[in-house]
Amino acid sequence: MKLPRGIITNWLSAMALAAFVMTWAMGQIEYAALVGGFIPARLTDPSVFAHAMGPVAVPALLTPLTATLIHGGWMHIGFNLLMLLFCGRHVEHVLGPKLMLLLYGAGAYAAAAAEWALDPSSMSPMVGASGAISALLGTYALMYSHQKVRPIGPFSANVVRIAWLAVGWTAIQLMIGLATAGGTDDLGEGIGQIAIGAHIGGFIAGLLLTRPILHLRFRKGPVGLKKF
Repeated sequence: MKLPRGIITNWLSAMALAAFVMTWAMGQIEYAALVGGFIPARLTDPSVFAHAMGPVAVPALLTPLTATLIHGGWMHIGFNLLMLLFCGRHVEHVLGPKLMLLLYGAGAYAAAAAEWALDPSSMSPMVGASGAISALLGTYALMYSHQKVRPIGPFSANVVRIAWLAVGWTAIQLMIGLATAGGTDDLGEGIGQIAIGAHIGGFIAGLLLTRPILHLRFRKGPVGLKKF
């Protein structure tokens, strides 16, 4: 299957790969995770790691973005790039580069917010682009879903579709979490563990933002556009 072109998707992929190769070659993956990964405790208590990091650490509010450039291993970066290139190009083809980038960034922050909500005092760095990519996956699933969904009571078909996709993705992530409990996996967001909350948060953000972003993209109502 031939993928659509995607300038922003290609740039995001290239940046993530370049950042990983550099940190891997220098043997500084763990250090990069510490200073640029998202650590929930840094938001809860800004003094956390302040003395240990000094001026080198990325400001806590920017770490949801810088964390997308840090990966724990070749399998981690490889899987994320595969998903980013596939879902990202399809989403960018519909939304355009600017709105696709907005969705990607929103997914990164939603993923971080979910991880913070699960454990505000956690000092484990969350790294990787999976949370942001999950937002693209949520939008991709919603836009390209061909399954007909009927409204249930006061809930429209669109709301029901979003709910089913969110429940399905959440169930998959919870099963992955149970299957990998106590072990290690380079596919995860944390060094040695999977950040299930980040995946769920990013995916739900993608589902919720799809309709508003599509309205923004096609607010002039192009001829032939089907109502979403």
